[in-house]
Amino acid sequence: MTGTHADQVLAIYRAGIDEGDATFETTAPTWPVFDAAKLPEHRFVAEDGTGADGSGAVLGWVAATAVSDRCAYAGVVEHSVYVHPDARGRGVGSALLRALLASTEAAGIWTVQSGIFPENTASLALHARLGFRVIGTRERIGRHHGRWRDVVLVERRSLVVG
Repeated sequence: MTGTHADQVLAIYRAGIDEGDATFETTAPTWPVFDAAKLPEHRFVAEDGTGADGSGAVLGWVAATAVSDRCAYAGVVEHSVYVHPDARGRGVGSALLRALLASTEAAGIWTVQSGIFPENTASLALHARLGFRVIGTRERIGRHHGRWRDVVLVERRSLVVG
């Protein structure tokens, strides 16, 4: 994921925001803010490959952030994965998460986690298929559009790191 993908990545993010069950965010950030928050070595896009150079329309993206700057948490990241509405059900999310898990394990990261609204059953199922387990539910953890929302905390512990 680079600046050349910015417009498409942020458009997919906005679509997730607009659907209402992907994030507490209500607006997408600017590219510089988004870019600065994501770990450069742990972010990927899936493209349809229609361009002459093999690139094309962005079908989805995945990116990780550090959960803390404390050394005890150096091997723990939180991630987000978003798939364009027209590309869902085609394995894009699985491919993106597999790429993320490969990069994090190669870097010595032992835990990849995420918080998912319980209403986002497709995301919960995707994560379960890739070995994430539910740690618990953070009840009424935040307000979103005037109502309290729960978040299901999922994690995948590396089988090779740690």
